[in-house]
Amino acid sequence: TTVKKTGWRRMFSFLGPAYLVRVGYMDPGNWATDLAGGSKFGYTLIWVLLMSNLMALLLQGLSARLGIVRGRDLAQANRETYPRGINFILWILAEIAIAATDLAEVLGMAIGIQLLTGLPLIWGVSITVLDTFLLLYLQKLGIRKMEAFIIALVAIIALSFLIQIILAKPLLAEVASGFIPTALNDEALYIGIGIIGATVMPHNLYLHSALVQTRKIERTDFGIKQALKFNRIDTTVALNIAFLVNAAILILAATVFFKTGNSHVAEIKEAHRLLPGFLGKTAPILFALALIAAGQSSTVTGTLSGQIVMEGYLNLRIQPWI
Repeated sequence: TTVKKTGWRRMFSFLGPAYLVRVGYMDPGNWATDLAGGSKFGYTLIWVLLMSNLMALLLQGLSARLGIVRGRDLAQANRETYPRGINFILWILAEIAIAATDLAEVLGMAIGIQLLTGLPLIWGVSITVLDTFLLLYLQKLGIRKMEAFIIALVAIIALSFLIQIILAKPLLAEVASGFIPTALNDEALYIGIGIIGATVMPHNLYLHSALVQTRKIERTDFGIKQALKFNRIDTTVALNIAFLVNAAILILAATVFFKTGNSHVAEIKEAHRLLPGFLGKTAPILFALALIAAGQSSTVTGTLSGQIVMEGYLNLRIQPWI
């Protein structure tokens, strides 16, 4: 960022942090709510996805500004602002949120491994333990290598669902109608709240405010404004890709399950089992691969968030391997 570059090369030096953040917006937890919403209510909940994405853009934009302008992540800023007792409560809440989020990510990856290889869930969960060591290795290689690794996994997810959407052939006019807000009954409202909860992730606010600080910028008004502009572009592109992936999962469920009367599909395993009958043998393999990629990428960023939260709130500095 400090080398004189112009145009695209200048912008690319800033891009990256939001791509690590966006995996939290397309993790296995999102899959479950999108599948349930699509199979039970067709395309009618797409507008909820869009609104929650707009909320995420606002919140992530604010957390990026905190990191760039103040040079603090959210945990550090809280430690400096609030009394010790309140900080302790905020730290505990953040850790619980990360643990709860990580549960869906670890189980999602374990289910993906089981669907692809037939290994029992306990073995799949055991394999995800290696994510911690993978994070250590990626941190040693540097932030750009980690970003490249996560972007490659996200590309696998996006490509898998693009192929499945092409196979499903949804009617675009019907999909477009889902962007119009409609009244929700009790069950739709429940799933809608689930979609918002799975989209707007608390640990991502800590993560984003820390990751934007990996770029060395000129601490002048011009340098800070330029960094804010490029990070706004980074966040907008990354989160809109996450929105498209979530929308693709919901559209796939609506086209394949809702329109064929299989409105009971609310679980990942059930969706995987029924896919071959509608889209052929390739679809479930792509589905399982995308699930593994989603679980792998989100567990790495979840572990990184935990590290940022603990260091920020407790001012704890220990060797990462410990």
